[in-house]
Amino acid sequence: MKSSILRNLLIAVVASCAILVPDFYIYSRFAIHWWPAWLGTAYWIPSLLIVASLATAAMMFRRSRCSAVYHNVGVIIISALSIILPKIGFTATLTSLEALGVDTYAATWSGIAVAAAALFTLIYGATAGKRRFRVREIEIESDSLPEEFDGYTIVQLSDFHAGSWHGNTSGVRRAVEIVNSLAPDMVAFTGDLINSDADEIDEFMPYLSKISAADGVFSVLGNHDYGTYSRLATTMGTFGHLSSLAMRQRDMGWRLLNNENAIITRGDASIAIAGVENSGNPPFPCRGDLKRALAGTDDRYTVLLSHDPTHWRREVLPQSNVQLMLAGHTHDMQFSFMGYSPASRIYPEHNGLYTAEDGRQLFVNIGLGHLFPLRLGAWPEITRITLRRRQR
Repeated sequence: MKSSILRNLLIAVVASCAILVPDFYIYSRFAIHWWPAWLGTAYWIPSLLIVASLATAAMMFRRSRCSAVYHNVGVIIISALSIILPKIGFTATLTSLEALGVDTYAATWSGIAVAAAALFTLIYGATAGKRRFRVREIEIESDSLPEEFDGYTIVQLSDFHAGSWHGNTSGVRRAVEIVNSLAPDMVAFTGDLINSDADEIDEFMPYLSKISAADGVFSVLGNHDYGTYSRLATTMGTFGHLSSLAMRQRDMGWRLLNNENAIITRGDASIAIAGVENSGNPPFPCRGDLKRALAGTDDRYTVLLSHDPTHWRREVLPQSNVQLMLAGHTHDMQFSFMGYSPASRIYPEHNGLYTAEDGRQLFVNIGLGHLFPLRLGAWPEITRITLRRRQR
């Protein structure tokens, strides 16, 4: 409890400084000397509205996390950042350039340019960036892959977060068209189909059901799929909520692998596609049963679908012979600049392909959807994985 209070206090102090320090600087530097009194007073109104809005957003998010709340909180935060970040950019640029001896006029206009660039970047990330689908091509080599599966293609999708796409069926339809254009042998969805409530998916079922693959669509559950972020789902009970979500996936023609597997054959050869329920570190659910999921796979080449990438080092590597695990969950924090994402501070494996010392591999897809309504650098991803038999 004390750590939670201290954390919230620290966040409040940092947020207040980010909002008020640039305002005090701009006010003392320009408003007092150049602006009429009414304009100087009015200048503080947006900052006060930001503080009030963020406080309201925090209360909304604490009490409920239904789809509407995710959307409304996201709009509030984006609106706040659109005011805060340009001011920070302007203040930092102006003070830095003046410290380097640049004259005030040039430094001021440079600050204005940085502020405008920050605003444009935010607007782009909150609009076009969320729909800038990227197809990533990956080849996985293994000497244990049967010859018959050399060239087998898997399209991986992850973290759809249906509630965040509300009203944007055109974007979902385009993503489905891209998937089908890749002509995959199989489609793997690695969890977080929804934000909080199963009915979020209803408006997109006609489109997601059109995803086509020779061996079908296989899916697993992510932490959001359990409905623990929703009062409605909690009222229904976990079993009722998951049954409702599973029924919808079945109606779309998807096969949900809850600690189970499927065998894919080509002639006399076969590989296994296994899936576990979410297996994460606290506070995320840990309901995966790896032993049960792999039962009957024997010595087959196995692709494991597991939402949380921390499962790989925690259990998959030390307790199984799984050659390839596919995960999602991280979103790469929906932000990446020149290859750096803050997700790397939390997840050792947060984006892309990772190889263990024994050659077994993990691929982390950074997600198709979003929770926070902005993507910059970490664009929404569709991954095509081609399996190759390594020649001995």
